[in-house]
Amino acid sequence: MSRLSEFLSPESLWGRLDDVSGDAGHEDHPPRMGFFTDTSVCIGCKACEVACKEWNEVPDDGYQLTGMSYDNTQQLGASTWRHVAFVEKTLPSRAKPAPEVTDLGMPGSGPPGREVTLPHGEDQATESGDSGLRWLMSSDVCKHCTHAACLDVCPTGSLFRTEFGTVVVQEDICNGCGYCVPACPYGVIDQRKPDGRAFKCTLCYDRLKEGQTPACAQACPTESIQYGEVDELRVRAAARVEELHAKGVDVARLYGADPDDGVGGDGAFFLLLDEPEVYGLPPDPIVTTRDLGAMWRHVGAAAVALAGVGAASFLGRPFAGRWGR
Repeated sequence: MSRLSEFLSPESLWGRLDDVSGDAGHEDHPPRMGFFTDTSVCIGCKACEVACKEWNEVPDDGYQLTGMSYDNTQQLGASTWRHVAFVEKTLPSRAKPAPEVTDLGMPGSGPPGREVTLPHGEDQATESGDSGLRWLMSSDVCKHCTHAACLDVCPTGSLFRTEFGTVVVQEDICNGCGYCVPACPYGVIDQRKPDGRAFKCTLCYDRLKEGQTPACAQACPTESIQYGEVDELRVRAAARVEELHAKGVDVARLYGADPDDGVGGDGAFFLLLDEPEVYGLPPDPIVTTRDLGAMWRHVGAAAVALAGVGAASFLGRPFAGRWGR
């Protein structure tokens, strides 16, 4: 099969793909690596954001107070490769029965091996004010999709799939065309102004090559960000959901862990305590290049049809002239 046929094949841009590194041409590659972010134990400390900026030398993005909760970065961008979302949800009035608080297994501050019981309410269900607020915190990051549209539309080869299955931007090759920006179904990749080039999380590719843990996961004090082999992380995440369901936290769900979803599964997936939209995530992301092969096939068919009409018109003129007289 030719490379063009492979590109136009629906399977090349869509569907389940169990070996992303092998598909990218990496032979004898290491296991696919990624992140599992358990938002149920995120405390919003932003240590991950700081560690990411320090290690990757990501410039500051103003550190302006946005007036939106305690979130001073708002969203992922060219200079924010990790973003801790602070979501405020109003709880029912205190006139109604207060919701039961469930121990989510938050770590304590005592010595190792000593079980610490947190005071009532010191988890993500902390309440404040007359009506009460529920805090949902989550450290967002590039999803390193199985089918990465940003990579597929890049005309310069600046984006590439690493041997670990992650997606990395080579800033010295990026020409700033920006095609990758609208291609991302999550709105992750962004161009830096006035630089113009695109940037996003690299999953600390330089650290992975040295056998080290990415800086954000290394700095996370609650192990909300877990790094490891994607297959193993999926098993661990499913077990965590079962644990929370057993404790009555029925809203716990996984996001991005399904290899049969619209992007073929993510290399960075999440345990959420509410609907994805609440965290600013698309509920059903689909790789934006899914229909690219079909589109080009239609364009090719239309071009052939137009050529046929043109040829027929050209060949028909002598006959028309002969029979028209």
